[in-house]
Amino acid sequence: MTTVSPQLPLALRYPPDQRLDTLVVADGVAAQLAAFAAADTRQSLFVAGAPGTGKTHLAIAVCAEAERLGRRAAFVPVRSAAGRLDEAVAALHDCDLVAVDGLDDIAGDRADEIALFDLHNRLHDAGHRALYTATVAPDALALTLPDLRSRLAQSVRLQLAPLDDAGRHEMLRLRAARRGLQMDAAAIDWLLRRVDRDLPALTALLDRLDRASLASQRRVTVPFVRQMLAGDAP
Repeated sequence: MTTVSPQLPLALRYPPDQRLDTLVVADGVAAQLAAFAAADTRQSLFVAGAPGTGKTHLAIAVCAEAERLGRRAAFVPVRSAAGRLDEAVAALHDCDLVAVDGLDDIAGDRADEIALFDLHNRLHDAGHRALYTATVAPDALALTLPDLRSRLAQSVRLQLAPLDDAGRHEMLRLRAARRGLQMDAAAIDWLLRRVDRDLPALTALLDRLDRASLASQRRVTVPFVRQMLAGDAP
């Protein structure tokens, strides 16, 4: 009988272009995150940054890296679990790493805060680790549970800065390359001057470009992008 690795179904759920090697961050941060994914430690990591700074990409990338190394990891998008976080995390205390993305969405909900507090304690007691993301640092979150704030405040902290145009260009270049998408540098610059430069919007646009390029078997050039945005490309 063939034994299937329990990590495989989890690894497949992470978008292939959301990895540490496509994360555009300050020098040394990617190495810090890779070390965190590989470590056997109970130290948690708290990542703060304004919307669109890449927090979700970072959380997914760390989980994917941990699973690549044979660790058990879980990614919890808080917005989808708000109001029932206890159910979403009930079985996750056995994971080596749990990434809880978007704490802003449960701040003020006492039941969800208690569920997160319990998860944190279970992970810590088992020698495992947690990664949290939010738009602000723990002391600025509108939490109602002082003990939870205290636990989060003990985390190692990482502050993400918004990407400038050069950073957005590099992010698109790396993600396109990861997909095998041939995208001219001029096309990236043209896009950044004309479209919404919010990271989720750029990622969605890259998905469209990837599908259109594959359907037409054309590389992504300025004329191709102009045609696609005009609604003439496949």
